[in-house]
Amino acid sequence: MAFGFGPVMIIGFLFMGIGMLVSYVLKSKFARYSELPSQRGMTGREIAEKMLSDNGIYDVRVTCVPGQLTDHYNPMDKTVNLSEAVYHGANAAAAAVSSHECGHAVQHATAYAPLNFRSKLVPLQNISGTIINMIMMVSFIGGSVLFATFPTTIVASVIISAYGVMTLFSLVTLPVEFDASRRALQWIQTSGIATNEEYEQSKDALKWAAMTYVVAALGALVTLIYFILSFAGASED
Repeated sequence: MAFGFGPVMIIGFLFMGIGMLVSYVLKSKFARYSELPSQRGMTGREIAEKMLSDNGIYDVRVTCVPGQLTDHYNPMDKTVNLSEAVYHGANAAAAAVSSHECGHAVQHATAYAPLNFRSKLVPLQNISGTIINMIMMVSFIGGSVLFATFPTTIVASVIISAYGVMTLFSLVTLPVEFDASRRALQWIQTSGIATNEEYEQSKDALKWAAMTYVVAALGALVTLIYFILSFAGASED
């Protein structure tokens, strides 16, 4: 049977390598832009609070969380969570990250359709990830037992369905992230919180941040295509 996890491991390692390279460039960009003080002197916290206020959002809190690049927006409790370096930093990198996360808050406040759709996919995404992990674990321990116990079509259908959900989640994430960056950069440019040079630095930083999502989506899509083609080939045998 042509259906197996061997090539999936190769695909995974390939995109993991690409992802690590992109992550390295991203961290290098943020490190460089973090060393350049902003001429306006506004910290990430102040920038976030101003962007929220400028968009008429007053029910979202800005908090500080530990870690590096751990920044995120939580729609459940309406918080913009900034890492310590971003929360206290007064530079283009902090401006880029804080305004990007506020971009998600604006999406939430305006009922941005892709964000709402992605939120609904989260439970299915988590279940699909658990299913794939369980199948891979069983396959490594005794793949022949798995396919002897369950028909190939059932196993293949479950795998393809799970990867289909994961791929859909990755693809839907792209417009959500790109739109948040678009909103952030538009606001940075019109609000006067950064110079033209700092705006370009923020734009460059967000471009590389977006690339991490592109790599993840491509990896998920290639893996899904592999499983579909493998299942089709196995069915013809």
